[in-house]
Amino acid sequence: MTGGHAHAAPESRRLRTIALLVIAPIAVLTLAAMLWLWPSGDTQGADDVAGTQVAGEVTSIDRVTCEDGLTGETNGCGTAQVRLLEGTGSGRGVEVDLPNGSGAPEIGEGDSVVVLVSDTPDGDVYSVVDQQRGAGLKILVLASALALFAFGRWRGVTALVGLVVTFGVLLGFIVPAILDGESPILVALVGSAAIMLSVLYLTHGFTLATTVALVGTVASFVLTGLLAYVAVAGLHLTGVTDDLSMAVGMNYDIDMRGLLLAGIVIGSLGVLDDITVTQAATVGELARANPGYGFRQLYGAANRVGRAHIASVVNTIILAYAGSSLPVLVLVVADNGSLAEAVTDQFLAQEIVRSLVATLGLIAAVPITTALAAVALGRVRDEPVAAAD
Repeated sequence: MTGGHAHAAPESRRLRTIALLVIAPIAVLTLAAMLWLWPSGDTQGADDVAGTQVAGEVTSIDRVTCEDGLTGETNGCGTAQVRLLEGTGSGRGVEVDLPNGSGAPEIGEGDSVVVLVSDTPDGDVYSVVDQQRGAGLKILVLASALALFAFGRWRGVTALVGLVVTFGVLLGFIVPAILDGESPILVALVGSAAIMLSVLYLTHGFTLATTVALVGTVASFVLTGLLAYVAVAGLHLTGVTDDLSMAVGMNYDIDMRGLLLAGIVIGSLGVLDDITVTQAATVGELARANPGYGFRQLYGAANRVGRAHIASVVNTIILAYAGSSLPVLVLVVADNGSLAEAVTDQFLAQEIVRSLVATLGLIAAVPITTALAAVALGRVRDEPVAAAD
């Protein structure tokens, strides 16, 4: 941030007051909606839980030759001794069959594993279902945080706080409220508004440029939600495309079409605020560098920057959704199926809707935010602007 000249202070205070008057109603409505939708806290899990998962450690492995007709493609055939580290049997050693099959974890002596304890009429049955990754993930998170701080300094710290807020809203409000029976799309809209209000100002400071970016994000976000609703309804998407989504819908009685819409709008939020903050900052810098520019010059110059940014961001979105659908694409190619038939399948159609709706929202965000910024920031030369970094 750069400081303003003395004669700009009264105007700066006036503009900050206007910004506060714009944001205050949005903040109040968001807070009231969150209180109204706040989960009761007594949400129950599914009744047909397969068993209890506890931590364990592999102490030894006894491999044997596989019998005819049997395969042990992951760990071979045999058993492993596992010492339980949690639960009522903590410290006790149990024998488990070596896990095999598609997706089975590869284990070795000394590995920290997740043990599934299943209650059967013949007693408890133990099986290794996964590796423990807590320690590795903590190291990765710490390394990322240190890199962000080293490069971004104070902005890196505020970005980390913003991430904490985002995950706090997602795990503390959005998911519990959906499990509590509230409308997924309504919860997603309210939760996303709370994330926008908190994270944008935490990361970029309380400036007029940030307020312009927030208003542009809200407008584009609402448009994205409407487009998503029309696309999902028009293409008759149900949100149930695999065993996981079917299990969620059946076990927790959740509106899966609403959950699909919620996922689309939440997924588009991250790229929307990136675009809007960049456009607001671009207009602010252009206005400061070229005091003679009016609305048309600022809008035209910043829009050209926005077009270049959109091209790269849209490619990022498409690649991200293509990556998540890669197993299905592999099946299509392996089965020599028709691409036209594949893209109309609900699974791929759902991913296409996600990417195209997010793309349309991004395209709309550029002119909306650029116009707002050209009007608000074009008259201000010394108002601090939110940097796009």
